Amino acid sequence: MANVVVVGAQWGDEGKGKIVDWLSERADVIARFQGGHNAGHTLVIDGEVYKLHALPSGVVRGGKLSVIGNGVVLDPWHLLGEIETIRAQGVEITPETLMIAENTPLILPIHSELDHARENQNSVAKIGTTGRGIGPAYEDKVGRRAIRVADLADAATLETRVDRALAHHDALRRGLGLAPVDRGELLAKLREIAPKVLAYAAPVWKVLNEQRKAGKRILFEGAQGALLDIDFGTYPFVTSSNVIAGQAATGTGIGPGAIDFVLGIVKAYTTRVGEGPFPTELEDADGQMLGERGHEFGTTTGRKRRCGWFDACLVRQTCATSGVNGIALTKLDVLDGFETLKICTGYTLDGEILDYLPTAADQQARCTPVYEEMPGWNETTEGARSWAELPAGAIKYVRRIEELINCPVAMVSTSPEREDTILVTDPFAD
Repeated sequence: MANVVVVGAQWGDEGKGKIVDWLSERADVIARFQGGHNAGHTLVIDGEVYKLHALPSGVVRGGKLSVIGNGVVLDPWHLLGEIETIRAQGVEITPETLMIAENTPLILPIHSELDHARENQNSVAKIGTTGRGIGPAYEDKVGRRAIRVADLADAATLETRVDRALAHHDALRRGLGLAPVDRGELLAKLREIAPKVLAYAAPVWKVLNEQRKAGKRILFEGAQGALLDIDFGTYPFVTSSNVIAGQAATGTGIGPGAIDFVLGIVKAYTTRVGEGPFPTELEDADGQMLGERGHEFGTTTGRKRRCGWFDACLVRQTCATSGVNGIALTKLDVLDGFETLKICTGYTLDGEILDYLPTAADQQARCTPVYEEMPGWNETTEGARSWAELPAGAIKYVRRIEELINCPVAMVSTSPEREDTILVTDPFAD
């Protein structure tokens, strides 16, 4: 059976939550494979709004197995709080419906403290982090001093892991003017939460491989967007994990040969939260209108998103680095009523035309977009569920995007409601 990876193909906030929820009805297992609770997915189901950060989007669908893979960094206190919030909305979450990889690194209170301290003292150039400790937790993972879910099961191991982490963190904290970590308090918090987290712990790599052999459909849910990838994003204004599709394999313990279709989620225009280059950013009435009509505020931070025209050059690039087979174009309805639409097809840099965004940060900042203009449409696309319901101008816009990004459109989303979706190609089709 087909297994599908869903990745954001811009700077995040592309509408992955709705698309993952829409696809989850066809899947048996939904797995998160990177990021932390800095992700924010909003689902609207029968008028009920669910806001998810750490939990996979599949938890709101009965009869599905949701998985948090080892590529995620997990704040256990946030997770348990989120579980209680979703339970209060009538969703049952048990160890039979949710599993956490035993080798998942934990986000500790010291990580968010470090995150805030660094951001507040960074007078050179702020990264624009969410301050939730994601970056410092990934640093500890690669520094081989992380505390992982499995470590909670053994008191001696847990103390050893904490001591190793504090040897590093206390030195950092002195340099930032922070007090040393209270070792006893941290251990007490971890011991208190351990049984609650361990109830969901499992060898996820084994479970997923068994599910695959049994013919189950697996949906791999990415967070953030490919332009925030630690290697291929607009560095250093990026997240601290690999966001592109290849991470689905290493972030869950399933081989890359298990991936049958990569679906890139792409907004019909472009947005970005936080700092960093944004070639098509609009600071005029058009940008204001995109933000207002698209309700462009971050699910996680509440920060206003920067808005701009669709950047085909960037999406073409992210489709290549993630091996995207088809895109889901979201928020097409936000463009209703614009007299003229613009699409970025490339950049000029020091008099040269480029068909990709350069790697060097100083060059990215100097790139000027090259635009192609298209007429807009006055009719509404909101709620359309077939091509026949779309205005001719909207269809032309979608088709032009396909041509410019060298990738077909598999789905078109025309409102936050899950059924307001035009299916062109079913990613789960065998």
